[in-house]
Amino acid sequence: MFFTPTVLLATAAFALTARAAPTVASPAPVPIVTNAASIASGLKMQASSNDRLKKLLTDSSGNLLTGDALRQLTVFDFNNQAPAAGASGGSILLATVDNFPILEELGISGAVSLVEPCGLNIPHLHPRANELFTVIDGILDTGFVQENGFNTEVETQLGKYQATVFPMGSIHYQQNPTCSPAVFVAALNSEDPGRSDIATSYWMLPSDVVDAALGFPETIGAGNIADWKSHLPVNLAAGVESCLQACGLSQ
Repeated sequence: MFFTPTVLLATAAFALTARAAPTVASPAPVPIVTNAASIASGLKMQASSNDRLKKLLTDSSGNLLTGDALRQLTVFDFNNQAPAAGASGGSILLATVDNFPILEELGISGAVSLVEPCGLNIPHLHPRANELFTVIDGILDTGFVQENGFNTEVETQLGKYQATVFPMGSIHYQQNPTCSPAVFVAALNSEDPGRSDIATSYWMLPSDVVDAALGFPETIGAGNIADWKSHLPVNLAAGVESCLQACGLSQ
């Protein structure tokens, strides 16, 4: 078989490129800043964005920090997330000014969450941010309820690399209807979006107010509200019973 000089050169170049390809090690883990709130408080006093970055990222001599010191302040490691206390539906970690001070005055924050099979990110709202919600693996059912006057639920199902929005203050949730894990990324337009879990917050109200609002005092009364509270998850909860049974996960 005869090869032209062009083919021979191209083959040699490819072989050299493949042989020279470097092996890049995974970046080292980055711990969450433990005194982020104190750091962010100091940044608020600065007059400009440049002043904030100088205060955050330079030493006493004005030189840019290096190595791990710089990395910890400029990289947020979502691998630090762990299952929420009392929950078995997954894990979520939100990067805000409270744990990532470089966000101060940037007007952004974000979250990454793993939702286990049948897991539910319980209904909640963000009082200070709109949310752009993107599934990056698996399938999630989502829905939100807007303020009074828009009296219906907006619900949808998202697959990989599909996104939706949750307007500021809307009550919304995400649930994994499958037997495989799902992962989502959320972007919010505030460095301090806040989160209020509707069920958890609601049961903090006086028992007579809860009874009156529910309209079923014969079913839920002052005597058993404490029992209901003890079963409420902090953040993520195992989801719909039928899904758990279908996946062989129910006890």
